[in-house]
Amino acid sequence: MSAIAYTLALFILATAVATAIVRDVLSTIIVFAAYSLGMAILYTLLLAPDVAMTEAAIGAGVTTILLLLTIARTSRPSTDRLFERVDVPAVFVVGAFVLVLLVAVLPEMYPIGFEDAPAWATEEVSQHYIEHAYEQTGVENTVTAVLAAYRGFDTFGEAVVVFSAGIAVLLVLKREVFV
Repeated sequence: MSAIAYTLALFILATAVATAIVRDVLSTIIVFAAYSLGMAILYTLLLAPDVAMTEAAIGAGVTTILLLLTIARTSRPSTDRLFERVDVPAVFVVGAFVLVLLVAVLPEMYPIGFEDAPAWATEEVSQHYIEHAYEQTGVENTVTAVLAAYRGFDTFGEAVVVFSAGIAVLLVLKREVFV
């Protein structure tokens, strides 16, 4: 990975920690939006533009707006301190957990474009979907076939989450659901 990716990873880590430590609600929302934007940029660097656009739109965009609308429509508790005392044992446990994850995951990661990557990254798998998507799903567009047919339950779950978020927005804004 490049120096930009490492710098971005440090930024993401710093914003994640700041989100957990900052006690002012508005500051937490702003830092979380920066975290989501950093993740969207990282996904772009990792050649996952669909995930990057979703993270930017939902994570940095819609979620931030919903949270800001929520605190605008509700009372915001005043905080005298921006940061609270850090719980050292909790930081130790989280740090140990992150270390275990890094030791377990890093040896299994493949560089982008690595020719000997596992089956999910090979051209044969992609070619299978391109050749058989229409006959197996009846959908002419391969991307739509993958999203609607092969990943149907996942897409349905995403639709349920978006619908629930819309209902929550209506409830928070105290608008009538039925017109």
